[in-house]
Amino acid sequence: MRRLVSFPCAGETLAGTLDGAPGTTGLLIVSGGNELRIGAHRGMAMLAAAIAAAGHPVLRFDRRGIGDSTGSNGGFLSSGPDIAAAAAALRDHAGVTRMVAFGNCDAATALALFHGPAGIDRLVLANPWIVEPSGDLPPPPRSARPMPRASHRPRHGGAC
Repeated sequence: MRRLVSFPCAGETLAGTLDGAPGTTGLLIVSGGNELRIGAHRGMAMLAAAIAAAGHPVLRFDRRGIGDSTGSNGGFLSSGPDIAAAAAALRDHAGVTRMVAFGNCDAATALALFHGPAGIDRLVLANPWIVEPSGDLPPPPRSARPMPRASHRPRHGGAC
């Protein structure tokens, strides 16, 4: 059975959708970027329904400042408290004892960074975001730099 839930996070309220099921291993879906918990073309909602139908509870949620959640969106690097609050909510609302988390893009990176403090047991990471655009990127490796233009003059001054 699908139901809306809310839970506290850093003085704000996060909104989530719980697809209930009898299993004790649950799935936490973390949305990437500014995507809502429903997912593009309802993809995360359909994934949650399928996993719940297989017997595992699933929680999807909106990070602070996104969708129905209050607060300011600080991006994926500030989402550690959001992930921990959502993991606690999945345990509290569904009684899971083991947790798998799924994330795509910057959500995958956020899970890689913050899953430990949240008590998440396993990760499914798709297309992790590995570079935050900042203008302070290091130069490309030497092998990726263009080669200097070759001179057409003979080296020894003689004829070829």
